[in-house]
Amino acid sequence: MAIVSNKINTFRKHHFIFRENSILLQDGELPDAKTMKKCLELSVASDWISEIDMDYTAIMLEPDTPNPKGCQDIPLREFFAMHQNDTEKGFENMTALSARARGLLNFHSQKRFCSICGSLLKDDAKFTARTCTKCGHQFFPQIEPAVIVLVTKGDEYLLANHANRNTDVWTTLAGFVEMGETIEQAVHREIFEETGIRVKNVRYVASQAWPYPDQLMLAFRAEYDSGEIKVQEDEIREAKWFKKDSLPKVPPPGSVAHNLISGLFG
Repeated sequence: MAIVSNKINTFRKHHFIFRENSILLQDGELPDAKTMKKCLELSVASDWISEIDMDYTAIMLEPDTPNPKGCQDIPLREFFAMHQNDTEKGFENMTALSARARGLLNFHSQKRFCSICGSLLKDDAKFTARTCTKCGHQFFPQIEPAVIVLVTKGDEYLLANHANRNTDVWTTLAGFVEMGETIEQAVHREIFEETGIRVKNVRYVASQAWPYPDQLMLAFRAEYDSGEIKVQEDEIREAKWFKKDSLPKVPPPGSVAHNLISGLFG
């Protein structure tokens, strides 16, 4: 599937307007083609893409641009939450399609020059890729797999307050899969590194595209096996066991962590 980004009249069925980690809605719905075209004509979009086969166009607004008339920003994760019960399959599902659009805008803006010869890249005519105008090397979108885990001990959940986030939210443990390890190994390693806890009975439950900028979150449940909490201080400010009926402030709907903690993933 090719990305089209050089024809201003290539508007499709769905129109996504993003600003950083937010998406714009117009009277509670996705904006219409007229609104999107106006944004492009006024040159307030830093980048835009369209995929004919997926039937959508997406643009990224400049951060300080006023909203088009009738539009308001909401966090993208809130849009995910609005559509988490969609029954549509594949890319007819608005959560999947919006995540794809946001992720490909990231890819489009970050992959501008060839890392082999330094020449400009252009959108590939056949594939979801960018191709070097000089050496012909193709670059495809990369997805960063990450594990996110709800650890349980009886009726208690292990939650952490992260050191690099200035917030009172407590959430599940998570981390990127490292080169050479399996996803299951990543689960055990991340939990032990961040809290000193060993786990057992690791069970995969769900996944979610998380385009901040290019993660695929793989959600697990695991049971406490052994160990006492000893946090990795550069990553975790504090970790505690909480009774599941007496939880602290947790991530809002729309996130994998919320779904794990609230039981939506089982």
